[in-house]
Amino acid sequence: MSEKTRYNDAELAEFKAIILEKLEKAHSDYELLKASLTNMDGNDTTDTSPTFKVLEEGAATLSKEEAGKLAQRQMKFIQHLQAALVRIENKSYGVCAETGKLIPAERLRAVPHATLSIEAKDARK
Repeated sequence: MSEKTRYNDAELAEFKAIILEKLEKAHSDYELLKASLTNMDGNDTTDTSPTFKVLEEGAATLSKEEAGKLAQRQMKFIQHLQAALVRIENKSYGVCAETGKLIPAERLRAVPHATLSIEAKDARK
């Protein structure tokens, strides 16, 4: 029996469901981060609490920087998930970009946007 070169449509549908679920959560998390950056939650230095304003402003600035970095990472994750959906549509999903072999289904269930097998990833180190 020859080695499998791609996942079948049923398997791709399973992976698509996993990706869509992760994508929905990622969008939700991104919106929360974006809201914290734009002070839509109302807890910024313009509120009326009378004490420790200087400390609060410093903490708020640091918090915004961290939220900005997290938002950037989240957007990158969303883009990787969207690219995985494109690979599912063109039926190239799950094929290692380096070796051309199938990435194990267990890895794709854990990291659905993976483009490299563990072996290829380890070889890059």
